[in-house]
Amino acid sequence: MSDERAERIADFIGPLRVEPGSTVRLDRDFDPRYKAGLKKRNAAELLRTGVSLLAEYQERLAAQDEYGVVLCLQALDAGGKDGTIRHVMSGVNPQGVRVSSFKVPSTEELDHDYLWRYAQRLPTRGEIAIFNRSHYEEVLVVRVHPESLVRQKLPEHVLGPGIWDRRYREINHWERYLTDNGFKVVKIFLNLSKEEQRTRFLKRIDLPEKNWKFSAADVRERRRWDDYQHAFSEMLSATSTKWAPWYVVPADRKWFARICAAAVLAHTLMEIDPQYPEVGEQARKDLLVTKRRLEQEAPAGAPADPYATRHPSQARPGRHGGKPKKKRG
Repeated sequence: MSDERAERIADFIGPLRVEPGSTVRLDRDFDPRYKAGLKKRNAAELLRTGVSLLAEYQERLAAQDEYGVVLCLQALDAGGKDGTIRHVMSGVNPQGVRVSSFKVPSTEELDHDYLWRYAQRLPTRGEIAIFNRSHYEEVLVVRVHPESLVRQKLPEHVLGPGIWDRRYREINHWERYLTDNGFKVVKIFLNLSKEEQRTRFLKRIDLPEKNWKFSAADVRERRRWDDYQHAFSEMLSATSTKWAPWYVVPADRKWFARICAAAVLAHTLMEIDPQYPEVGEQARKDLLVTKRRLEQEAPAGAPADPYATRHPSQARPGRHGGKPKKKRG
Protein backbone atom coordinates (compact mmCIF):
# COMPACT_ATOMS: atom_id res chain seq x y z
CA MET A 1 0.00 0.00 0.00
CA SER A 2 1.12 3.48 -0.80
CA ASP A 3 0.66 5.79 2.20
CA GLU A 4 -0.88 6.31 5.61
CA ARG A 5 -4.32 6.64 4.03
CA ALA A 6 -4.15 2.94 3.23
CA GLU A 7 -3.49 2.06 6.88
CA ARG A 8 -6.46 4.12 8.06
CA ILE A 9 -8.74 2.49 5.50
CA ALA A 10 -7.51 -1.00 6.45
CA ASP A 11 -8.26 -0.29 10.12
CA PHE A 12 -11.72 1.07 9.25
CA ILE A 13 -12.84 -1.93 7.18
CA GLY A 14 -11.16 -4.55 9.38
CA PRO A 15 -14.31 -5.27 11.48
CA LEU A 16 -16.28 -5.84 8.26
CA ARG A 17 -13.98 -8.53 6.87
CA VAL A 18 -14.98 -12.18 7.14
CA GLU A 19 -11.88 -14.02 8.25
CA PRO A 20 -11.12 -16.95 5.95
CA GLY A 21 -11.97 -20.24 7.62
CA SER A 22 -14.34 -18.67 10.16
CA THR A 23 -17.91 -19.82 10.69
CA VAL A 24 -20.38 -16.97 10.22
CA ARG A 25 -23.81 -16.55 11.71
CA LEU A 26 -25.19 -13.23 10.53
CA ASP A 27 -27.54 -12.57 13.44
CA ARG A 28 -24.68 -13.12 15.89
CA ASP A 29 -21.59 -11.76 14.16
CA PHE A 30 -22.64 -8.64 12.20
CA ASP A 31 -24.89 -5.77 13.30
CA PRO A 32 -26.78 -4.12 10.40
CA ARG A 33 -26.85 -0.84 12.38
CA TYR A 34 -23.14 -0.67 13.20
CA LYS A 35 -21.63 2.70 12.25
CA ALA A 36 -18.12 2.68 13.74
CA GLY A 37 -18.87 5.76 15.86
CA LEU A 38 -19.33 7.98 12.79
CA LYS A 39 -21.88 10.79 12.59
CA LYS A 40 -24.21 11.30 9.64
CA ARG A 41 -23.31 15.01 9.50
CA ASN A 42 -19.79 14.00 8.46
CA ALA A 43 -20.95 11.42 5.90
CA ALA A 44 -20.99 13.63 2.80
CA GLU A 45 -17.41 14.80 3.29
CA LEU A 46 -16.16 11.27 4.04
CA LEU A 47 -17.84 9.92 0.93
CA ARG A 48 -16.38 12.71 -1.22
CA THR A 49 -12.93 11.82 0.09
CA GLY A 50 -13.49 8.16 -0.73
CA VAL A 51 -14.78 8.91 -4.22
CA SER A 52 -11.80 11.20 -4.88
CA LEU A 53 -9.44 8.42 -3.81
CA LEU A 54 -11.21 5.95 -6.09
CA ALA A 55 -10.93 8.35 -9.03
CA GLU A 56 -7.18 8.72 -8.45
CA TYR A 57 -6.52 4.99 -8.31
CA GLN A 58 -8.93 4.11 -11.12
CA GLU A 59 -6.97 6.42 -13.42
CA ARG A 60 -3.75 4.64 -12.45
CA LEU A 61 -5.41 1.24 -12.96
CA ALA A 62 -6.46 2.17 -16.50
CA ALA A 63 -3.08 3.70 -17.35
CA GLN A 64 -1.11 0.67 -16.13
CA ASP A 65 -3.41 -1.74 -18.02
CA GLU A 66 -2.20 -4.74 -16.03
CA TYR A 67 -4.89 -5.52 -13.47
CA GLY A 68 -8.67 -5.62 -13.54
CA VAL A 69 -11.15 -5.57 -10.64
CA VAL A 70 -14.42 -7.43 -10.15
CA LEU A 71 -16.69 -5.92 -7.49
CA CYS A 72 -19.47 -8.29 -6.41
CA LEU A 73 -22.45 -6.72 -4.65
CA GLN A 74 -24.93 -8.99 -2.89
CA ALA A 75 -27.94 -8.03 -0.77
CA LEU A 76 -31.54 -8.87 -0.12
CA ASP A 77 -34.24 -6.80 -1.84
CA ALA A 78 -34.06 -3.10 -0.82
CA GLY A 79 -30.53 -3.64 0.46
CA GLY A 80 -29.23 -0.57 -1.39
CA LYS A 81 -27.16 -2.05 -4.23
CA ASP A 82 -28.25 0.47 -6.88
CA GLY A 83 -27.76 3.47 -4.60
CA THR A 84 -24.35 2.23 -3.51
CA ILE A 85 -23.20 1.93 -7.13
CA ARG A 86 -24.60 5.36 -8.02
CA HIS A 87 -22.97 7.22 -5.11
CA VAL A 88 -19.69 5.35 -4.76
CA MET A 89 -18.84 5.42 -8.47
CA SER A 90 -20.07 9.00 -9.01
CA GLY A 91 -16.60 10.49 -9.48
CA VAL A 92 -14.83 7.86 -11.55
CA ASN A 93 -14.38 7.79 -15.31
CA PRO A 94 -17.37 5.88 -16.75
CA GLN A 95 -15.16 4.58 -19.57
CA GLY A 96 -13.28 2.50 -17.02
CA VAL A 97 -16.30 1.00 -15.23
CA ARG A 98 -18.86 -1.51 -16.43
CA VAL A 99 -21.97 -2.46 -14.41
CA SER A 100 -23.79 -5.74 -15.04
CA SER A 101 -27.08 -6.74 -13.38
CA PHE A 102 -27.88 -10.43 -13.25
CA LYS A 103 -31.54 -11.36 -13.13
CA VAL A 104 -33.37 -14.56 -14.12
CA PRO A 105 -31.11 -16.41 -16.60
CA SER A 106 -32.13 -16.53 -20.25
CA THR A 107 -32.65 -19.68 -22.30
CA GLU A 108 -29.20 -19.23 -23.84
CA GLU A 109 -27.58 -18.80 -20.43
CA LEU A 110 -29.29 -21.93 -19.12
CA ASP A 111 -27.76 -23.88 -21.99
CA HIS A 112 -24.28 -23.22 -20.54
CA ASP A 113 -22.61 -23.98 -17.21
CA TYR A 114 -23.77 -21.80 -14.32
CA LEU A 115 -20.67 -19.56 -14.33
CA TRP A 116 -20.76 -18.90 -18.09
CA ARG A 117 -22.91 -15.76 -18.05
CA TYR A 118 -20.75 -14.17 -15.34
CA ALA A 119 -17.56 -14.93 -17.26
CA GLN A 120 -19.00 -13.00 -20.23
CA ARG A 121 -19.07 -9.81 -18.13
CA LEU A 122 -15.60 -9.95 -16.60
CA PRO A 123 -13.48 -6.79 -16.91
CA THR A 124 -10.63 -6.17 -19.28
CA ARG A 125 -7.27 -5.16 -17.81
CA GLY A 126 -7.47 -1.61 -16.49
CA GLU A 127 -11.22 -1.86 -15.96
CA ILE A 128 -13.54 -2.21 -12.96
CA ALA A 129 -16.53 -4.51 -13.48
CA ILE A 130 -19.39 -4.25 -10.98
CA PHE A 131 -21.70 -7.22 -10.60
CA ASN A 132 -25.10 -6.08 -9.26
CA ARG A 133 -25.89 -9.51 -7.92
CA SER A 134 -23.28 -11.99 -9.01
CA HIS A 135 -22.32 -15.64 -9.39
CA TYR A 136 -23.27 -15.99 -5.73
CA GLU A 137 -26.91 -16.05 -6.81
CA GLU A 138 -26.11 -19.66 -7.71
CA VAL A 139 -25.74 -20.57 -4.02
CA LEU A 140 -28.35 -18.14 -2.68
CA VAL A 141 -31.54 -17.82 -4.72
CA VAL A 142 -30.97 -21.22 -6.30
CA ARG A 143 -30.44 -22.74 -2.87
CA VAL A 144 -33.57 -21.15 -1.38
CA HIS A 145 -35.51 -22.13 -4.51
CA PRO A 146 -34.04 -25.52 -5.49
CA GLU A 147 -36.62 -25.83 -8.27
CA SER A 148 -34.30 -23.49 -10.16
CA LEU A 149 -31.86 -26.40 -10.48
CA VAL A 150 -34.38 -28.16 -12.72
CA ARG A 151 -34.17 -25.30 -15.23
CA GLN A 152 -30.37 -25.59 -15.24
CA LYS A 153 -30.67 -29.04 -16.90
CA LEU A 154 -28.07 -30.62 -14.66
CA PRO A 155 -27.25 -34.32 -14.93
CA GLU A 156 -29.05 -36.36 -12.31
CA HIS A 157 -25.89 -37.64 -10.65
CA VAL A 158 -24.69 -34.12 -9.65
CA LEU A 159 -27.89 -33.27 -7.76
CA GLY A 160 -28.17 -33.92 -4.05
CA PRO A 161 -27.08 -32.39 -0.74
CA GLY A 162 -23.42 -32.15 -1.80
CA ILE A 163 -24.14 -29.72 -4.62
CA TRP A 164 -23.68 -26.59 -2.49
CA ASP A 165 -20.31 -27.64 -1.07
CA ARG A 166 -19.20 -28.45 -4.59
CA ARG A 167 -20.34 -25.05 -5.90
CA TYR A 168 -18.54 -23.26 -3.07
CA ARG A 169 -15.36 -25.12 -4.05
CA GLU A 170 -15.83 -24.36 -7.76
CA ILE A 171 -16.43 -20.67 -7.10
CA ASN A 172 -13.36 -20.45 -4.85
CA HIS A 173 -11.22 -22.08 -7.54
CA TRP A 174 -12.63 -19.79 -10.24
CA GLU A 175 -11.89 -16.69 -8.17
CA ARG A 176 -8.38 -17.98 -7.45
CA TYR A 177 -7.88 -18.47 -11.19
CA LEU A 178 -9.01 -14.88 -11.86
CA THR A 179 -6.77 -13.50 -9.12
CA ASP A 180 -3.76 -15.44 -10.40
CA ASN A 181 -4.35 -13.85 -13.81
CA GLY A 182 -4.41 -10.29 -12.49
CA PHE A 183 -8.13 -9.83 -11.84
CA LYS A 184 -8.83 -8.95 -8.23
CA VAL A 185 -12.18 -10.06 -6.81
CA VAL A 186 -13.69 -7.89 -4.06
CA LYS A 187 -16.97 -9.00 -2.50
CA ILE A 188 -19.45 -6.92 -0.50
CA PHE A 189 -22.60 -8.15 1.21
CA LEU A 190 -24.95 -5.33 2.22
CA ASN A 191 -26.37 -6.60 5.49
CA LEU A 192 -29.92 -5.29 5.98
CA SER A 193 -32.13 -5.92 9.02
CA LYS A 194 -35.63 -7.34 8.59
CA GLU A 195 -37.23 -4.23 10.11
CA GLU A 196 -35.30 -1.86 7.85
CA GLN A 197 -36.35 -3.88 4.83
CA ARG A 198 -39.99 -3.61 5.94
CA THR A 199 -39.63 0.18 6.26
CA ARG A 200 -38.06 0.51 2.81
CA PHE A 201 -40.80 -1.62 1.25
CA LEU A 202 -43.44 0.65 2.79
CA LYS A 203 -41.63 3.70 1.44
CA ARG A 204 -41.74 2.20 -2.04
CA ILE A 205 -45.49 1.72 -1.67
CA ASP A 206 -46.25 5.12 -0.07
CA LEU A 207 -44.24 7.31 -2.48
CA PRO A 208 -45.62 7.30 -6.06
CA GLU A 209 -42.19 7.93 -7.55
CA LYS A 210 -40.94 4.77 -5.78
CA ASN A 211 -43.81 2.49 -6.84
CA TRP A 212 -41.91 1.20 -9.87
CA LYS A 213 -39.25 -0.28 -7.58
CA PHE A 214 -41.74 -2.43 -5.68
CA SER A 215 -42.82 -5.92 -6.66
CA ALA A 216 -45.15 -8.33 -4.90
CA ALA A 217 -42.44 -10.92 -5.46
CA ASP A 218 -40.26 -8.98 -2.99
CA VAL A 219 -42.76 -9.67 -0.23
CA ARG A 220 -42.96 -13.33 -1.17
CA GLU A 221 -39.18 -13.56 -0.90
CA ARG A 222 -39.34 -11.81 2.48
CA ARG A 223 -41.29 -14.80 3.80
CA ARG A 224 -38.12 -16.83 3.24
CA TRP A 225 -36.06 -14.47 5.41
CA ASP A 226 -34.66 -17.20 7.68
CA ASP A 227 -33.76 -19.37 4.69
CA TYR A 228 -31.85 -16.51 3.11
CA GLN A 229 -30.05 -15.69 6.35
CA HIS A 230 -28.92 -19.30 6.57
CA ALA A 231 -27.83 -19.33 2.91
CA PHE A 232 -25.88 -16.08 3.34
CA SER A 233 -24.20 -17.35 6.50
CA GLU A 234 -23.14 -20.59 4.80
CA MET A 235 -21.91 -18.69 1.72
CA LEU A 236 -19.82 -16.25 3.77
CA SER A 237 -18.30 -19.07 5.80
CA ALA A 238 -17.39 -21.18 2.76
CA THR A 239 -16.20 -18.56 0.26
CA SER A 240 -14.33 -15.86 2.17
CA THR A 241 -10.77 -16.63 1.12
CA LYS A 242 -7.37 -14.96 1.43
CA TRP A 243 -7.44 -14.11 -2.29
CA ALA A 244 -11.10 -12.96 -2.34
CA PRO A 245 -12.46 -12.13 1.14
CA TRP A 246 -16.01 -11.07 1.89
CA TYR A 247 -16.88 -7.78 3.60
CA VAL A 248 -20.19 -7.59 5.44
CA VAL A 249 -21.27 -3.95 5.24
CA PRO A 250 -23.95 -2.72 7.69
CA ALA A 251 -26.75 -1.49 5.40
CA ASP A 252 -29.46 -0.08 7.69
CA ARG A 253 -27.88 3.37 7.33
CA LYS A 254 -27.41 4.05 3.62
CA TRP A 255 -24.86 6.81 4.21
CA PHE A 256 -22.63 4.49 6.23
CA ALA A 257 -22.98 1.60 3.76
CA ARG A 258 -21.77 3.86 0.94
CA ILE A 259 -18.75 5.03 2.90
CA CYS A 260 -17.87 1.41 3.69
CA ALA A 261 -18.26 0.27 0.08
CA ALA A 262 -16.02 3.10 -1.13
CA ALA A 263 -13.44 2.18 1.52
CA VAL A 264 -13.43 -1.52 0.59
CA LEU A 265 -12.98 -0.79 -3.12
CA ALA A 266 -10.33 1.85 -2.42
CA HIS A 267 -8.48 -0.65 -0.20
CA THR A 268 -8.43 -3.16 -3.06
CA LEU A 269 -7.04 -0.62 -5.53
CA MET A 270 -4.43 0.58 -3.05
CA GLU A 271 -3.29 -3.03 -2.51
CA ILE A 272 -2.77 -3.31 -6.27
CA ASP A 273 -0.99 0.07 -6.16
CA PRO A 274 -1.09 0.64 -9.95
CA GLN A 275 1.48 3.03 -11.40
CA TYR A 276 1.56 5.30 -14.42
CA PRO A 277 3.81 3.82 -17.12
CA GLU A 278 7.26 5.36 -17.48
CA VAL A 279 8.26 6.33 -21.04
CA GLY A 280 11.62 5.24 -22.43
CA GLU A 281 14.60 7.47 -23.13
CA GLN A 282 13.90 7.82 -26.86
CA ALA A 283 10.25 8.60 -26.28
CA ARG A 284 11.27 11.25 -23.76
CA LYS A 285 13.57 12.85 -26.35
CA ASP A 286 10.73 12.84 -28.89
CA LEU A 287 8.48 14.55 -26.35
CA LEU A 288 11.08 17.29 -25.83
CA VAL A 289 11.24 17.93 -29.58
CA THR A 290 7.44 18.17 -29.75
CA LYS A 291 7.40 20.39 -26.65
CA ARG A 292 9.80 22.88 -28.27
CA ARG A 293 7.70 23.02 -31.43
CA LEU A 294 4.53 23.72 -29.44
CA GLU A 295 6.29 26.38 -27.39
CA GLN A 296 7.36 28.12 -30.60
CA GLU A 297 3.69 28.37 -31.64
CA ALA A 298 2.76 30.43 -28.59
CA PRO A 299 0.96 33.71 -29.50
CA ALA A 300 2.71 37.00 -28.74
CA GLY A 301 2.49 37.81 -25.03
CA ALA A 302 1.43 34.29 -24.04
CA PRO A 303 3.72 32.02 -21.99
CA ALA A 304 5.46 29.39 -24.10
CA ASP A 305 4.19 26.65 -21.75
CA PRO A 306 1.32 27.76 -19.45
CA TYR A 307 1.32 24.42 -17.64
CA ALA A 308 5.03 24.72 -16.79
CA THR A 309 4.34 28.16 -15.33
CA ARG A 310 1.64 26.78 -13.04
CA HIS A 311 3.26 23.41 -12.24
CA PRO A 312 7.03 23.77 -12.64
CA SER A 313 7.87 20.59 -10.70
CA GLN A 314 5.89 18.37 -13.12
CA ALA A 315 6.70 20.06 -16.43
CA ARG A 316 9.42 17.68 -17.65
CA PRO A 317 8.39 15.01 -20.19
CA GLY A 318 7.96 11.61 -18.63
CA ARG A 319 7.13 13.02 -15.20
CA HIS A 320 3.82 12.41 -13.46
CA GLY A 321 2.15 12.60 -10.07
CA GLY A 322 2.53 8.91 -9.27
CA LYS A 323 5.41 7.12 -7.60
CA PRO A 324 8.24 5.48 -9.61
CA LYS A 325 7.15 2.19 -11.06
CA LYS A 326 8.06 -0.83 -8.99
CA LYS A 327 9.29 -4.11 -10.38
CA ARG A 328 6.88 -6.95 -9.72
CA GLY A 329 7.77 -10.53 -9.27
